[in-house]
Amino acid sequence: MKNLLKTLGSLMVLGILAISIFASGCIGGEETPKEQTTTEQPKAEWPSTLRFLHGAPGGTWEQIGGVFAELISKNLVPTTTRTGGGVSNIINLNDGKGDLGLTGAILGMPAMRGDPPFEKKIDNVAAIANLYRQWFYFIISKDFADKHGIKSVDDIFEKKIPIRLASLKPGTLSEFTLNSLLQTGYGVTYDDIKSWGGEIIWASYSDGANQLINGNIDAFAFTLSMPSTVIMQIEAQKEIYILPISEEVRKKMAEAYGTVTFTFEPGVYKCIKEPVPTIGTYTVLIARKDLPEDLVYEITKLYFANKDELAKSIKALGELSPEEAAKNTGFPLHPGAEKYYKEIGALS
Repeated sequence: MKNLLKTLGSLMVLGILAISIFASGCIGGEETPKEQTTTEQPKAEWPSTLRFLHGAPGGTWEQIGGVFAELISKNLVPTTTRTGGGVSNIINLNDGKGDLGLTGAILGMPAMRGDPPFEKKIDNVAAIANLYRQWFYFIISKDFADKHGIKSVDDIFEKKIPIRLASLKPGTLSEFTLNSLLQTGYGVTYDDIKSWGGEIIWASYSDGANQLINGNIDAFAFTLSMPSTVIMQIEAQKEIYILPISEEVRKKMAEAYGTVTFTFEPGVYKCIKEPVPTIGTYTVLIARKDLPEDLVYEITKLYFANKDELAKSIKALGELSPEEAAKNTGFPLHPGAEKYYKEIGALS
């Protein structure tokens, strides 16, 4: 009997210990979410997955799409990526075939008007943030410019100089910017240039640089960030100018496309001896306008909370303040993004 009582007593102690251990495990599990307070729990009205549209394989936009998808997936909603382009990303977001994407701010106003290259008015796209500056470069061979007395972009088209001009292929931000500048700023078309004895050539950044270096073209026009390794590559092998654009033409572009003026200052490139004004725009993060306001607010907040860290891998992402990120975005700000900017004092 004594042995039986002793055995029952041992079992009761083990039972109490087991209950205590189980209870402590439950308490620890309840505390786990508190350790992850930076992670937003998906809301019922949020999409179960977000689709991020970026750019061509191997480019900066693809890199940006990847880091954004990883950041949003980790903290908010699972996010996938797919390739795209400045124009197609706008169209696909508007048609509900994507949720977030990248484009050029210069495309916002023509998209909302339904102007080419858009076949209809875009009404379901909004901006979250400008990410970095896009500078318009009009590079010309020094020998060609000196021979024809060219001091600015205006001189070429006012004098109707037969120029062999290269840019990136149609459908790119570079070509759209060049074509818009020619037509809006100077009333000139590609066919006009050809009628003067000139040529229009489509090239990649590297191919255009090599053609200019080798004397196969006279000028190369494109948009890119600053500083640009493309310019440095050309300067190392050929004397060039980066041509200014007149204030009158810059104003016309601002009214029609919302562009801004950027100024190349001496010290960045060897060919810049005095300030050179040009037109500028931004790579902008866009979203479907009908995405929930609180989701876009959280995405905007998440980006700025991690911007410095993201800039370690993609340097361009570190150049804009919230104030510059919130203005001249082409498309109106999404209400969720606007709420964040007002909250931190970047917008009044």
